[in-house]
Formats: sequence, C-alpha cells, structure tokens
Amino acid sequence: MTATKVPRVVTGTHGPEEGAGAGTPWPDDVPPEQDDTWYPLRDDPWKARRVEYFIALLWSVTGISGIALMVIYWTGGQAQLEGLFLALATGCLGTGLVIWARFLLPGQEITDSRGHHTSGPEERAAVVESLSRGTDAVLTRRGFLVKKVLLPVGGIFGVALIWPLASLGVRPARALYHTDWYPGALVVDQDGRPVSVSDIMVDGLLTVFPEGHTDSANAPAVLINIGSDVLHPRQGQTGFDVISGENHLVCFSKICTHAGCAVSLFNVLSMQLICPCHQSTFNVLQDAKPVFGPASRPLPQLPLGVTAEGLLFARRDFIEPIGPGFWDRSGD
Repeated sequence: MTATKVPRVVTGTHGPEEGAGAGTPWPDDVPPEQDDTWYPLRDDPWKARRVEYFIALLWSVTGISGIALMVIYWTGGQAQLEGLFLALATGCLGTGLVIWARFLLPGQEITDSRGHHTSGPEERAAVVESLSRGTDAVLTRRGFLVKKVLLPVGGIFGVALIWPLASLGVRPARALYHTDWYPGALVVDQDGRPVSVSDIMVDGLLTVFPEGHTDSANAPAVLINIGSDVLHPRQGQTGFDVISGENHLVCFSKICTHAGCAVSLFNVLSMQLICPCHQSTFNVLQDAKPVFGPASRPLPQLPLGVTAEGLLFARRDFIEPIGPGFWDRSGD
C-alpha cells in the first residue's frame, strides 16, 4: 500500500515561507521540517535572557569607555589611557555582536520555494513580507538590547570617536589672510624691545614681531637695512620701505612661501634671503622675488612707518597671504 502525502498547510504558529501565504498548501520544493523562526536559545528563554544581560553588560562597558575617552581627551589626553579605553570599547562592542549572532539569531540555511516563473501582486507582496519578517522579528524580540542598550551606547561611542577631530584645528577660512600685525603696531625684537631706525647697521638683518605678539606663529618678519642699494618694489607696494639718512629699511615675512619654514639665512653679497629647508632663494632688492628653488611666490612685504622718536611701526598687515602658496592658489 502506497502512503499518500498530505499537503502541509501553513498555520499561524509557523510563519509563512517565501512565496506562500497563510492558509495555503506547503510548497512541494520546501522541506516540511523547515523552520525559519528557530534560533539556538529559542527553547530556553531564561538562558536567552541571561545572554541578553551579558551582552548588555559588555555594551555598557563600551559606553563607559566612550565617556572615559571624552573625559581624558578633554583634560589634555594621555595616549596610553586613550588606547586602553578604545580597546575596551571596541572589544566589548564586537564581542557582544558576536554573542548575539551566535545565540540569538537564526543561523541555519533556509530553502526558498521557486514557485512559478511568474507571480501576481499578491505573491510578490507575500515575498516582500517574508523577507522583512526576519529583521522585524529580531528587532522586536530583542528590543531591550537594540533600543535600550545598543542605540544609546552606539551614540556615546560614536560621539567619542568624533572628538579627536578637534585636534585638526579650526577651519582656516579667511584667517590665513591675516596675521598679528596691525596698524600702528610697534616693531619689536624677540625680547619685546621696540626697534628704531638706527638699531640695524647697513646690510644687517633682525627678526622682528608686532608689539605684544612675540610668540605669534604667523607674525615673524625679517627687517633688513639695504643701505644705498636700489630697491625695485612691485606694483602696488611702493612706499612700504623706510629711508632715513644712510639707512634704508625693508621688512618681509619670515615664513617661506614654499613649505612654511623660517627664511633664516641672508647672503649679504647677493642680497638674497635663503630658506634652509629646500633652498628657496629670494632677491631682497626685487621685493623678495623667488629666484631659485621651489617657492613660487615672493615673500609678502610689511608696510613700515617711523614715529617722531625714530621707532619703527607697521602701517598695516601684510597685503597678501603669508606662507605656502597652496593656501592661496590665486597667488601662484
């Protein structure tokens, strides 16, 4: 006697397989024992709950470590502690995800019904519903982990990872077009002493700053006494120098327009400023025009004035951006 196969009907307790709506015969090409709602701890809810609590503990460590990272960074930073808490945060987060996937998510293969080569709107809607069923079930079943633990912890840790971006500094914006030189600022040496016209001998050089800003990174300038040599200023920069008797003073930014090094060498015979980093060379008598090396822009010149007492001062800031040419492509 031959056994007759009884068509299996999908019930409410066993979710519909792909392509099969509730109350329809079980597809012939899908194993009858298949159950896509199964996960390793489905039959042991108490153990599943304990696993959830353990995962929550791990992710709580991630959150606490994220807060610790922000506190350490805010108070000045300490590389070893930052590395420790970063390792704890990422390690506990990853371990929790692995345990969740191992014990609380379906891990078996599911056979999909091929069905017919064509399908109507109802069949397509059933497929879409079945595809979303697994995700919806996971999120609903594990709402405690997802909504109360993972989302807050992920937010805290995400913010902690963003904080180090502050080390990149402020956005340059228009700040690169201005230095600490200002109209009327007295020219002072590195000790803050005002510089007078007679302080620099002919062919002499002195590094100077604006009064009150001797520690400024963008303000260092070189003051040079070219004596009787003839200066050939660029258009628009006539009158930036100071002439008093035998003294003829000019002032240029000390920051090289190639890579930002300090232009600290002076060849008196050729009246050239030289950057020691890449040997960019600037002709002082041609308004600090580059004549050798990779620099493509002249050193910006500072407009000088002299008080009735013979003290030098800046009539205004540099009229063009200082430093490397890549900050201001229009100047290349």
